[in-house]
Amino acid sequence: MGCCVSTSSRSTCSSKSNGDTVSPSCLEIGFCGQKRTRRTFSDHVISLHHLPSLPSRIFSNGKSRGSCIFTQQGRKGINQDAMIVWEDFMSEDMIFCGVFDGHGPHGHLVARKVRDALPLKLLSFLHSSESKRNGSGKTCFKGNVKSDSVEFEKDCSTEDKMNSMWREAFMKAYKAMDKELRSHPNLDCFCSGSTAVTIVKQGSNLFMGYIGDSRAIMGSKDSNDSMVAIQLTVDLKPDLPREAERIKRCKGRVFALQDEPEVPRVWLPFDDAPGLAMARAFGDFCLKEYGVISIPEFSHRQLTDRDQFIVLASDGVWDVLSNEEVVEIVSSAPTRSSAARILVDSAAREWKLKYPTSKMDDCAVVCLFLDGKMDSESDYDEQGFSSATIQSNHSGNPIESDDGQKSEPSLQRNFTVRSSEENETNVALTVDVEDGTSSADDQNWSGLEGVTRVNSLVQLPRFSEERPNS
Repeated sequence: MGCCVSTSSRSTCSSKSNGDTVSPSCLEIGFCGQKRTRRTFSDHVISLHHLPSLPSRIFSNGKSRGSCIFTQQGRKGINQDAMIVWEDFMSEDMIFCGVFDGHGPHGHLVARKVRDALPLKLLSFLHSSESKRNGSGKTCFKGNVKSDSVEFEKDCSTEDKMNSMWREAFMKAYKAMDKELRSHPNLDCFCSGSTAVTIVKQGSNLFMGYIGDSRAIMGSKDSNDSMVAIQLTVDLKPDLPREAERIKRCKGRVFALQDEPEVPRVWLPFDDAPGLAMARAFGDFCLKEYGVISIPEFSHRQLTDRDQFIVLASDGVWDVLSNEEVVEIVSSAPTRSSAARILVDSAAREWKLKYPTSKMDDCAVVCLFLDGKMDSESDYDEQGFSSATIQSNHSGNPIESDDGQKSEPSLQRNFTVRSSEENETNVALTVDVEDGTSSADDQNWSGLEGVTRVNSLVQLPRFSEERPNS
């Protein structure tokens, strides 16, 4: 990828050139004309393979200054979930968080690619927008400034203009990400893809872009100081009226299988495949002409002092835990640094209790604490973590190495689960589930055979393996 990003961990909003003060960055929080030392976007440049060395960016089990993240492999093969927290994202008060849930034979590679490349693309488009605004002589917006001055209101961008800039950056970044996947020479995304739920927090502003069925929620205090759950994103399923209308207009088909009537899927017009259980995703190019899109939903929210934390997670968590249960688990964790791990452990227990004959899905969790505070290092060490870059999980199973070399296919986790009654009728198909082993059948794309969970993708199109490489 050709974009450059600043690696400065203290990037602020003004710079000096030949002794003259330059107007503040459009993304900085502060008052216009405020003098601060600033490293520009191009002071340092990095490439994708240098990303893991950035101290403010974590992507495997661990914690940062104000967050913790944790992932655990399920029982269906390679862990296809990915996650990231990137603090000092373009400026010192900005944090990027994301969770990505892959599906299809190469879903794990797609999720990791998106995890690494999407933030860079967002940075690039934000920087481009900033440069255009500064170049045109317009006074930039300030993400967290409040003033009653009429002159200030005229000089600084309105909330609508701020939203418009962020919306445009998210839209362009997602579009560029999907375009890169389509033309990638070594990554076949024809029948593989990934969800994405991404947020950027800057001061009291929260910007969100998402596709697929990974979800973000927030724990907040109500007027009685009781914790409540607020869902920040929408699970973009094929049966949502707007999604279904678009898919059908593009000649795609939306229907549920007879043995899983609660799970609508997207199908090709000429083949009962692939049966994708979401309406938007990166990749999945076999369906892009038939209504599946990678255009994100975007929203902006103003945070308040009552808002405590945000949780991003893949559907392996939401399949078995409600929003309210997740907020309760995170808020009652003994230490903040252990919250993500405890949430994944709780989901794992629920899988065993609610769906004992089902193969547990991969789980990935990001917990972002909005006051920016975290436990002391000693508290963190007591929880059994090593460092933010140690690639292991709590169950002792190795997380897939991040170099993307291992690429064998695996059945993707499911969009939802079948009831216990349905599972009882399929015990004969699941005799290998409880022993924790992964048989060769688990690695073959044969629909729902041998699985009691509903997969994000049912089967590959018949022509997919014969498709010539473009």
